[in-house]
Amino acid sequence: MACDCSKKEKGKKDIPKNAKIIKTENASISGKKTIYFDISFENPMPGNFCMVWIRGIDEIPLGCSYENGVTFQVVGDATAALDKLKTGDTVGIRGPYGRPFTLPDSNENILIVAGGIGAAPLGPLADFAFENETHVTTVLGARTENDLIFEDRFDRCGKLYITTDDGTKGEKGFVTDVLKRLNLAEYDRIYVCGPEIMMKNVFAICDAKGAIDKTEFSIERYFKCGVGVCGACCIDESGLRVCKDGPVFPGNMLKSTEFGKYGRDASGKKITF
Repeated sequence: MACDCSKKEKGKKDIPKNAKIIKTENASISGKKTIYFDISFENPMPGNFCMVWIRGIDEIPLGCSYENGVTFQVVGDATAALDKLKTGDTVGIRGPYGRPFTLPDSNENILIVAGGIGAAPLGPLADFAFENETHVTTVLGARTENDLIFEDRFDRCGKLYITTDDGTKGEKGFVTDVLKRLNLAEYDRIYVCGPEIMMKNVFAICDAKGAIDKTEFSIERYFKCGVGVCGACCIDESGLRVCKDGPVFPGNMLKSTEFGKYGRDASGKKITF
């Protein structure tokens, strides 16, 4: 019987690989952290995620912020345990998984809208665009100056607008304040990632300006398997699986869904944004 090589390769990717931490660094003053591993993800694309297994605690999805690194903030037991690991410690990683961002062409103008830790999966996209001579504009927002991540990374890639809720860096306000002023007709593609309430407001502005067809949103839901089997991350009413059909979705696919309204916790209970 002939060998199904595609299944064999998929199986290899779905088995956690032992990864040693070779470097840790603060991604923000407030404690967001980047961890680098001694092995690189296999052909990662901007917007992909990996499953990180913190032994004895849990396995969680984290966006690939570098070819061999993830950037995160502490939000629960697993990330708290990950935050305590040091150089030489190990975790299990599998992936990369998920639908990535559509890569821009070199002659295009793109707009990146990043909020908080949502900047993590957008960093590789900005790097790719810059290296391929795409014209990049980024709107980077956070609660305070101390919460900003990848400021220098986005700044080197093109024009950068910064907003903070309290005005400690850049413009006082939100990324949507900048977005309202921009002529979205000037951009060929618009990429968004951040807190869902922020993305909901970005969605509304882009829709009102007739630019929703240009948008792609990276959204977050509770994952169990990460490979589209368990259904824990399905979006109402579409049934789209965030881990498999996403996490990046064209804006038009998110119309008439739960996006911007609610998600679900580990038990399936609705959590309103």
